[in-house]
Amino acid sequence: MREALTAAASRRVTRPAPLRQAVYDALTELIVSGSLKPGQHLVEAELAEHLGVSRQPVREALQRLQTNGWVDLRPAQGAFVHSPTELEAAQLLSVRAVLETYSAQLAAENAKPQDIERLWELQQEGVDAHAEGDVERLVAANTALHAFVTSVADNAVLSELISLVGQKVRWYYTPIARPRGKEAWNEHSQLIKAIAKGDADRASDIMRKHTEHTTDFYRKQIAAGATKD
Repeated sequence: MREALTAAASRRVTRPAPLRQAVYDALTELIVSGSLKPGQHLVEAELAEHLGVSRQPVREALQRLQTNGWVDLRPAQGAFVHSPTELEAAQLLSVRAVLETYSAQLAAENAKPQDIERLWELQQEGVDAHAEGDVERLVAANTALHAFVTSVADNAVLSELISLVGQKVRWYYTPIARPRGKEAWNEHSQLIKAIAKGDADRASDIMRKHTEHTTDFYRKQIAAGATKD
């Protein structure tokens, strides 16, 4: 764990953010980014040292992380990064598929020329990141493109609901970003073309299939990992 935290030293907690929230956010980001991996033992003293805080806010953050499904607290053993089950992934990604399918439909109905231009810019960023094998940049580009589709949809309730699942979607997506990449970005291209034409039915269908493909890919990865174990 020490090596992972050292590599992520730039994520040290800064003030004046409320300390409890800042520590929680920092630890969540370390998990989402993969700096802290599923099943990894979390040592309070090491976390406190690398975040530049005392152990108390770390202890409080770990309790909250357990409540929100990021961490498992085991009696007499300590804290461990949660390892998502296939069922958890399927449920979350299925909800995401429903929300983003509707988002794509609304985006096709609302998109303006400058929105299409921005979508193509985000698409190119993802294609370039994939070509360079930059996973962090690739995940960021994927997140940004999906977020922009949601913003174009211009539905505040939909945006709020998507944001609730957004972090865990990014967590699940990070390990498959490279192997899923080429196919995923080809699907993004088809999606942008449908949105540009104002074809709401086509856009929603492409997004539905796109999110289903990601879900299937992730579930196969979990199954493969279980077989190796």
